[in-house]
Amino acid sequence: MSGDLVALRRALHASPEVGLHLPGTQAAILDALDGLGLQIVVGRGLSSVTAVLRGGRPGPVVLLRSDMDALPIVEATGLPFASRNGAMHACGHDLHMAGLVGAARLLAARRASLPGTVVFMFQPGEEGYAGGRLMIDEGVLSAAGERPVAAYAVHVDCVTPGGQLVTRPGPIMSSASALRVRVTGTGGHAAYPHHAVDPVPVAAEIVLAVQSFAARRVPVSDPAVLSVTRLASDSAASNVLAGAVDLEVNIRTLSRETLELVRSGLPALVTGIGEAHGCAVTVEYVDSYPVTVNDPAETERVLALLDERYGDRVVRLPFPGMASEDFAYVLDEVPGSLVFFGVRPPEGSTGGMHSDRATFDDSHLDEHAALLAELAVRRLQ
Repeated sequence: MSGDLVALRRALHASPEVGLHLPGTQAAILDALDGLGLQIVVGRGLSSVTAVLRGGRPGPVVLLRSDMDALPIVEATGLPFASRNGAMHACGHDLHMAGLVGAARLLAARRASLPGTVVFMFQPGEEGYAGGRLMIDEGVLSAAGERPVAAYAVHVDCVTPGGQLVTRPGPIMSSASALRVRVTGTGGHAAYPHHAVDPVPVAAEIVLAVQSFAARRVPVSDPAVLSVTRLASDSAASNVLAGAVDLEVNIRTLSRETLELVRSGLPALVTGIGEAHGCAVTVEYVDSYPVTVNDPAETERVLALLDERYGDRVVRLPFPGMASEDFAYVLDEVPGSLVFFGVRPPEGSTGGMHSDRATFDDSHLDEHAALLAELAVRRLQ
């Protein structure tokens, strides 16, 4: 099966699509699943594919998930199958799709002995579009007629040694949200700032205060990463004081409690600083992905399988990562687990995840597919 999965992955890699509407990618997945006897539903508001495999014996439902979308990055790997359309599978979603197609083929081949049902969730819009939440809204969790008892996903990583399996119980990836702030003064002549209210030093004070908030208001045992990622004024000339400054704070947390602390405390802080200097401040909180939490019981099941099959290739992550993942929406609804699979090429990747030079070793796709299939089989038994 390896050759077919590699060919599928490379075809998907060469023709990436961004966002929620991925007609070419959806068509490729439908073609790859054709003939497996699956009950297939496509999304109404996005290019998702939900495929249901009913086993030959009664039993529970398990969900396996892959994301589908690419990033708006111009690829610079120089690979013979590199994308040339201005988008790139720089997060490995092409491997995720091929791996899940492989799992569907493996499980379809043993349908008669399966004690239950498997739902294959191919999801667009992971990269910032909340496609997982949209698929839940469209009914993916009820596609088999009853809710899954468990949900699993495997995410590749091009900087982790090839074949290494990494996971942990509890929080594994952070939430992601943002605070958009506008500080408004009066504008004026740069030679006479005393005749104006200049929002630039006020914004600078807010930038420093955001860092102090993270260091002094948030417990180190339950951290937050607060990064000012955008700072711009509306001044178009060096001798004109800005009338307004816009800034954006990227917020990463590992618990609902810390997220609520930041969400309630940070707007009050930045508003107070602005008002103390005579500036008007508007604040918009932009909610995004929740914390990705691996269910402890399900993750112990996963680790037992990994230890049995892969031995010293298994790594128990000591602490969560601060990137985010919208499989979190599924794990908020269904107990399950996310596992990272190392696919660093033997010669090393030429770039990290989300880099225009990121490279992935697709020789592990058979193992990727087998792991997903075995996770489903073990949970159905």
